[in-house]
Amino acid sequence: MNNFYPFVNTPLPYAYDALEPYIDEKTMHLHHDRHLQTYIDNLNKLLEENPSLQHFSLEELLTRWCRLPQHLQTPIRNNAGGVFNHRFYFDSMKEPGMPCQAPRLFEEMSLYFKSPEDFKAQFKEAALSVFGSGYAWLVSDRGQLKILTTANQNTPPLNSMTPLLTIDVWEHAYYLKHYNVRAAYIDDWLRVINWQAVEERFLISKNC
Repeated sequence: MNNFYPFVNTPLPYAYDALEPYIDEKTMHLHHDRHLQTYIDNLNKLLEENPSLQHFSLEELLTRWCRLPQHLQTPIRNNAGGVFNHRFYFDSMKEPGMPCQAPRLFEEMSLYFKSPEDFKAQFKEAALSVFGSGYAWLVSDRGQLKILTTANQNTPPLNSMTPLLTIDVWEHAYYLKHYNVRAAYIDDWLRVINWQAVEERFLISKNC
């Protein structure tokens, strides 16, 4: 993973059409090649103009943005967040129909959300609650599973929480296929979650 300046747009972990029919090929091209690329270009330009920040990793930029000079705080947070959030979103999906087991994660979900199916319902409700643009997240907060939302390109507090899963609910993530029907997009997205990757992140968080 390209985690330091200069940032590059790393390839998707699957083909652009791999998530069909749930997420369409054209949306994946636009989302990855244009939207994410814009955040990468903007972040690189900011860091080119501020060489003292070039040694920070992407995660360090997102945990230290509030200590930066005031004129840099918002653009660094927005653009570093745009890179981190999009990469995390794309890496949380897989081709539909592929075997994907996550027994330990699902067992833990049953403790916090009654069952994996109840988790999906609560996660969908959270994603629908985002006003305007943003994300819904499953995080590990010191080993405890929680659902939270963030606005725009904000991230969960990375110095205290471990992101496990996210859904992008900006309209560019679904408008070509689902128009403005966010609920239908969420239902389709739930069919392409890479649960194995989510479980791996969870197990790492438990061992930290």
